[in-house]
Amino acid sequence: MLRSASARLSAPRLIHRRLFAPVSASLVASKPSSSSPRSPFSSTAPPAMSSAPHPVHSTSHAADPAAAIPDSGAPTATPSAGGANAAQQQQQQQKQPKEKKPKKGGDLAQGMASLELNPAPEYLASRVELFERLKREADEKLASMPREPITITLPDGSTRDGTSYETTPMSIALAISKGLADKTVIAKVDGELWDLERPFEKSASLELLDFEHPEGKKVWWHSSAHILGECCERHYGCHLAIGPPTDEGFFYEMGMTDDRVVNQGDYAALETLAKNVVKDKQKFERLEVSKENLLEMFAYNPFKTHIIKDKIPDGTSTTVYRCGPMIDLCRGPHIPHTGRVKSLAILKNSASYFLGDQNNASLQRLYGISFPDTNQMKEYKKFLEEAAKRDHRRIGKDQELFFFHDLSPGSAFWLPHGTRIYNTLVEFMRSEYRKRNYQEVITPNMFNSKLWETSGHWQNYAEDMFKLDVEKETFALKPMNCPSHCLIFASRDRSYRELPIRMADFGVLHRNEASGALTGLTRVRRFQQDDAHHFCMPEQIEEEMDVCFQFLNEVYGTFGFKFELKLSTRPEKFLGKIETWDEAERMLSKSLDKFVPGAWTVDPGDGAFYGPKIDITISDALRRKHQCATIQLDFQLPQRFDLTYRSAEGGADAAAANAVNANANATAGADKLVRPVMIHRAILGSVERFTAILTEHFAGKWPFWLSPRQVVVIPVAAPHKEYAKEVAQKLWDAGLYADADLSDSTLPKKVRNGEIAQYNYIFVVGSEEMESRAVNVRNRDDAGNKKARTETIKLDEVLDKLLRLKNERRLDNELR
Repeated sequence: MLRSASARLSAPRLIHRRLFAPVSASLVASKPSSSSPRSPFSSTAPPAMSSAPHPVHSTSHAADPAAAIPDSGAPTATPSAGGANAAQQQQQQQKQPKEKKPKKGGDLAQGMASLELNPAPEYLASRVELFERLKREADEKLASMPREPITITLPDGSTRDGTSYETTPMSIALAISKGLADKTVIAKVDGELWDLERPFEKSASLELLDFEHPEGKKVWWHSSAHILGECCERHYGCHLAIGPPTDEGFFYEMGMTDDRVVNQGDYAALETLAKNVVKDKQKFERLEVSKENLLEMFAYNPFKTHIIKDKIPDGTSTTVYRCGPMIDLCRGPHIPHTGRVKSLAILKNSASYFLGDQNNASLQRLYGISFPDTNQMKEYKKFLEEAAKRDHRRIGKDQELFFFHDLSPGSAFWLPHGTRIYNTLVEFMRSEYRKRNYQEVITPNMFNSKLWETSGHWQNYAEDMFKLDVEKETFALKPMNCPSHCLIFASRDRSYRELPIRMADFGVLHRNEASGALTGLTRVRRFQQDDAHHFCMPEQIEEEMDVCFQFLNEVYGTFGFKFELKLSTRPEKFLGKIETWDEAERMLSKSLDKFVPGAWTVDPGDGAFYGPKIDITISDALRRKHQCATIQLDFQLPQRFDLTYRSAEGGADAAAANAVNANANATAGADKLVRPVMIHRAILGSVERFTAILTEHFAGKWPFWLSPRQVVVIPVAAPHKEYAKEVAQKLWDAGLYADADLSDSTLPKKVRNGEIAQYNYIFVVGSEEMESRAVNVRNRDDAGNKKARTETIKLDEVLDKLLRLKNERRLDNELR
C-alpha cells in the first residue's frame, strides 16, 4: 500500500496526530446558532456564509455630530479690525461649520473597544484562578527537590556545570552568549524537546535549536497557535478545540457559543490583539495537572472535556501551558514568551467537524503564519503572491487542462490538452520500465472485502475505502494495488529463477477522502499511480534497492528536482514481529548509506503498518517540499498471502530467507519452498498530484517534451494560410502538438495569443518562408524581450531539432 505516495497532500500534514479534518476550503465559514454550549457530537448542517452582524458592540460611542454644531445665533467668528456691516456679521453668525465626514474604517475608539468581549468570558478568570493555585503547589514541590551538581554536555563535546532543578537550558545559552540565547527557540535535552526555562533534572546532553531548525520552527508555530487561541477567546468568547502547527504555519479550531461567524473582516481585530499579546511578552508557563483537575479547569469546554476523558487514563496527569489569560491542554514545549513573535498574520479561515465526523458539531478554523522577523513576513507574502500565480487550479483553468464537477467530487475531468500531459508522463514511465525489465499488469478495480481482510487493510484502512454491497457480500473499490499483485504472484508456482519479478500497474485507484479535504489535483478521490512491486529473494534486496534508487534519480533528474530521503520506522500499530521490523530497518539503512552516505534522516514511527519505508521529498521552484516517491520493504504481505517460490535445492536461498524472515518461513524445508520479500515502489506517486506539482514548478511554462502546446504556426496573410496548414500538419504527423492559427485576427494579436497560451514556439510564415520552405521561429522564452531576435530556419531542419529536443527530454527551450 503506497499511502505515502498517494493523492494526499497539500492540505498541510499535522505535526500532531490529526483529530480534526477540514470540511471546506472556503474563506468564510459559519456555525449553527446556539445560545449555549452544546455537545460536540450534535449534528449540524455544514457551515454556510452569513452576513450576521457582529454580536459584540462597543461600550464607547462616538459623540453625536449634531451636538458639536453651535446654535444658529451663536457667534462663530471674530469681526475684522476694520469692522463689518450688520449683514456680514449676521451672515457670519448664521454660518454653520461643515459636518466632518466619518473616517474610513469607522471610529477608532469604537474599533479598539470591539477587539475584546466586555465583560470577558467568565471561564477566563476561573481557569486562571485554578491554574495559579496549582502552580503555587508545583512551585513549592520544585523548591523542595534536592539540588545536586550535574553536567550538561553540548553537541561539540564540551561540558557545563549546573545544579539539578535550578540550571535551565536558557541559563546555559546565556552563559555562552546573549546572541545565542536570543536566537534559540527551544532546547533538546537527551533528545527530548524541552522548554528553555524548564530546569534540568539530572546530567544530560543539550542541543539549542533556532527558528531555522525544522523542530524549532514547529515549536515556534505551535506557540503562535496559542497566541491566536488567546485572541480568539478574548474576541469571540469561543471554546477552543485544537491548535497544532502545520508544515506551513498553524491553525486553531473553535466552537462558537452563539451565532457568531468568522469572516475576513475579523482578521484585522485578531491581528491587533495578537500585537498586544506580543507586546505584553506573556511568559509560557508549564504545569502538570491531574485528570481530575483538568476536568474542573475545562468544564466549560465540551471539546477539551471529551479529549481529556478519551485520551487521559484515570489516575494520571498531563500538562497545560499558560500565556496571559490563555490556558490550554498541551504537551508543549513552547518558546520562552510571546514577545519573541515579531510578526503574525492570519491567512484564511475554513470549517471543520469535531473529530472529523460530519455527524459531530461544526467548528471554525483560522490559519496563521508567524516569524521572528518582519522581513521574513514580507518575503513570505511575496511568496504567497507568486504561489497564487502558479496555482495549478488557476493554470489548469486558463490552459484548459482539467476541471472538477460537483456530480463527481474529487475526480478530475481531463480535457484534451491536460490528457496530453497525463499520457506523456505515463508513457515516460513506461519507457523507463522497459529499460529496467518491469512487467506491466492490469488488475480489477473492485474486490471482495475478504482480500482486504487477508492483507490487513480492512482492519487499518476500511474507513477510507468506497464499499459496495454485491449479492449479500461486501466489496470495495481498490485504494492500492499491492494485494492484487500478491494474487498474481500466487496464481502459479514460482521458481527462484524468475526472481526478481518487477510488477508495474497504472490501475485506477479510489480513496474516500473527506469532501472538505479535496484540493484540486493534490488531494483527490480517483487517481492513478506509477505503482510497482518487486518480489525478490532476501539476498536480492540490496540489488533491488539500488534499482529503485537509480530509477528515482533518473526520473527526478529529468524534471530538475532535488530530493531528500528519510527512513520512516515502525509505527505504534504494526503487523509482524519486532525482530522482523528491526532487520528490515537495518537493511534499508544499509541501502541508504550506500546511495547517499550521511545524507538521510530518520522519521521515527512513521512507517507503514506492514513495514518500514523510505520517503523521498522533492523541492520545487518555490523551494516547497513535496513527498512523492516511496520505497517500502514488506515481509508481512508475502506471509499473509502465503507467497512462496521454489529455491535452488533448498540450499543457500532457503537458509538466507530463514535468517531474515524466520517467523514467516513455515513452508521451507522438505518442499524447498521459500517466502519472497516484497518491495513497494512509487516515484511519481499519483499522476494527478505529480501533475499539480509540475504545473506549479514550471508555472505553466511546460518543457517542450511535456508541453501540450508545442508549436503554433501563424500565416502573415490569407495567401499564406495553406502553407501554414501544411507546416502544422507535417509537425503533427511527426508526433508533435502543432496548431495553425487561421483566424482573422491581426498578426500581432495572433503572436500575443500564442504567447499567452504558452506555445513553446511560434512559427510565422509569409511569402519568403513559403518560397524557401522555411519558418520564422520565435521562442516562448523570448516573449517580452525587445532585443530577442527571430530566426528563419528550413522546415526539415527545424523539424529535426524539435524532435531532438523532445526525445532528449531537455528542460531548456533551445533548438540545437
